[in-house]
Amino acid sequence: MQAIRPIPAARRGRKSRRRTSVTGAIALGAVLALTTTACDGSGEDNAGGEPSASATQADDGKFEIPQDIQDRLKEHGIDLDKWKNGAWKDWDKDDWLREAGDFINPIIEDLWDPDRMRDAEEPDKAVDDDLAGDQSVTDPTPDPVNAQTVKTPYHDNAAEAGKVFFDGPEGSIVCSATVVEDPAHPGKSNLVWTAGHCVHAGKDGGWYRNIAFVPSYNNDGKSIEELQNATKEEVAPYGVWWGDWAGTSDQWIEQGGPTGGQGAPYDFAVIHVTPEKGSEGKSLEETVGSALPVDFDAPAANELESLTAIGYPAAPPFDGQRLYQCTDKPGRLSLSESTPTMYRIGCTMTGGSSGGGWVAQGSDGKPALVSNTSIGPVTAVWLAGPRLGREAEGIYDAVSEKFAD
Repeated sequence: MQAIRPIPAARRGRKSRRRTSVTGAIALGAVLALTTTACDGSGEDNAGGEPSASATQADDGKFEIPQDIQDRLKEHGIDLDKWKNGAWKDWDKDDWLREAGDFINPIIEDLWDPDRMRDAEEPDKAVDDDLAGDQSVTDPTPDPVNAQTVKTPYHDNAAEAGKVFFDGPEGSIVCSATVVEDPAHPGKSNLVWTAGHCVHAGKDGGWYRNIAFVPSYNNDGKSIEELQNATKEEVAPYGVWWGDWAGTSDQWIEQGGPTGGQGAPYDFAVIHVTPEKGSEGKSLEETVGSALPVDFDAPAANELESLTAIGYPAAPPFDGQRLYQCTDKPGRLSLSESTPTMYRIGCTMTGGSSGGGWVAQGSDGKPALVSNTSIGPVTAVWLAGPRLGREAEGIYDAVSEKFAD
């Protein structure tokens, strides 16, 4: 990520391809497990358009839902026609699909139009300032680092960065995400890295719906006023990409919550995406021209000179329409003695930046993703992200291998 690219310090290479049990499901999503993401709360979403599915396109040009997705919807008592016409808004607890293989995310063409994308906001949730917990294993609170706007066009300076949109019970929500390399498809990745809470609500909920990724959202950095009449091509110049599979950690699903909870150190997710309306046969990586490697052997916080976090903060004083970044030397944040220590940096980004990539420069001089934004305090003076290890690599491998053929 240039502008995020000249970012310092972390080993890029992985020592081994470790395997672990992970949770996978169809979807992607977003809510900041700390300064969460945005929700318009209107409840007046227009499902419009025809649904499509990742794979097939009929002779008349309309996409068709794969039979296996139709069958799974029926197993849960969901009628596809009703779903595409707005039944996905039913958040009755029994219908809020939770288990790994339960989430179904059929494409609804043009659901994410410029107005819905612009109006998705950040819900009024944040973590308490005393979340740091045991100070004996936590470094002093860092000084705030003012978030800086990424130079426009964003594609020239942070091509891997983008914005995630999804629907939850409270309305339309936003997160940030990063295009990452796919070991099964070198140079042709369709993988996106974000936070676990951007795909699943955690212990008290299930998988989010209508999850879509927009790379280089608002590429020219237009103001919210200028976006009032913007076309979809201006808002999403590299298209809208729907999640057709995602994986997050069992720890997040069982322990995560609106303010992170004990699942925060495992708050990461990988999403496989597919274009809403076709991309001339090109992958996401080919379309945007770049993807970051993921470093699962990144150094401890005290061995890093600096990290750069990037995202689309949506809670005040930000409005979610522009891309920002913070660079700081990381410290350590421990939520409990039984969970991994997290990276923490000073940063004034707010909800909406959740899920955005944390990038460090590897020994080969190239940037690598080493974490993602997970939690932060109400006062918006710092952010924390999980240190990626065995569990994260297991999820990454599982999603990659699912589409290896």
